[in-house]
Amino acid sequence: MSLKVGIVGLPNVGKSTLFNALLKKRVALSANYPFATVEPNVGVVAVPDGRLQVLSELVQREESKENPPPIVPAVVEFVDIAGLVKGASTGAGLGNQFLSHIREVDAIVHVLRDFEDASIIREGSENPDSDKLTVETELGLADLQVIDKLIDNLKKEAKPVPNLRNSEKMVPILEEIKRNLEQGEVTSKLELEDRDLKKWFETLPLLTIKPVLYVYNVDEARLQAFGSEAQARRVTGDSGQENSLTICAKLEEELADLDEAERLEYLKSVGVEQTGLERLIKKAYSLLGLISFLTAGVKEVRAWTIKKGTLAPQAAGVIHTDFERKFIRAQVIEYEKLIEAGSYGLAKQKGWIRTEGKDYEVEDGDVVEFLVGS
Repeated sequence: MSLKVGIVGLPNVGKSTLFNALLKKRVALSANYPFATVEPNVGVVAVPDGRLQVLSELVQREESKENPPPIVPAVVEFVDIAGLVKGASTGAGLGNQFLSHIREVDAIVHVLRDFEDASIIREGSENPDSDKLTVETELGLADLQVIDKLIDNLKKEAKPVPNLRNSEKMVPILEEIKRNLEQGEVTSKLELEDRDLKKWFETLPLLTIKPVLYVYNVDEARLQAFGSEAQARRVTGDSGQENSLTICAKLEEELADLDEAERLEYLKSVGVEQTGLERLIKKAYSLLGLISFLTAGVKEVRAWTIKKGTLAPQAAGVIHTDFERKFIRAQVIEYEKLIEAGSYGLAKQKGWIRTEGKDYEVEDGDVVEFLVGS
């Protein structure tokens, strides 16, 4: 699956610094002036998953191989998008570019400046709450323009949309979204029970229906002073929502330059188990409603990305398109059960490897072998 997460925010809030840290190299220009990023920088980032290393070692022992099989992690594509300013919905600053680039991503990481540094220019940035409102307002205003056009087009057609039950409800839904936006409400919380209407809603070219992760960018002293993520959240005034976290982008960029041993040593010294980036990547993955199933063999140990709720044949199709059509059954064991058993052979003896059919919903951490026809 090709998945894109856009890093957005006002100018000079730390977007490009965060992007560089994610890629563990200096790719994006981190400069102390507005619009240092014009064209979006794009990078593919591995999703941290400690299960893969353990599985690789298990396969090596069981197969008596000299070397463990290579590991292929799941990945997420991050896009560093130009800073937005007030009036972007009407073309101010690089507004048109910003909006066009953000339409192409599946989810948004919204970086909010929550640090003080007189040497770094504030370009429209005041405080996290105000900055958040500025960006959300511009996205909402841009969506209102799109919604008006959609409503006009649907009314002109004046006929049901092919292959969509209850298509006459589309205009009322758009009108409800318009009212929500005008009142400052979050469009993505609109709930639709009809499956076809829900699919249609998810394909609308709207910015405010994209899932958002809010990242509060603090300075290193503040991060160390409060230690845990939960404590840091209280400082920012954030209520500990699932779609927010606190990091120090500058520190993360510096940590990315260290080797693994040095990085772990530093994290230990400040009482943190994971870098902010690891938490960010995992949250972005979860934000998109994604999970990983695993395959493990002598050729490779790999994490495959699927949407939560995916059935076994469609999960097989992620490996190869023919596998979905030729699917027969799946041999499945939970990762924890396989590790407890110590090997596939012992897991099979214990009866822990299950045979699942076409109606099986693949779970995160399932270790799967698909059986397909010729």
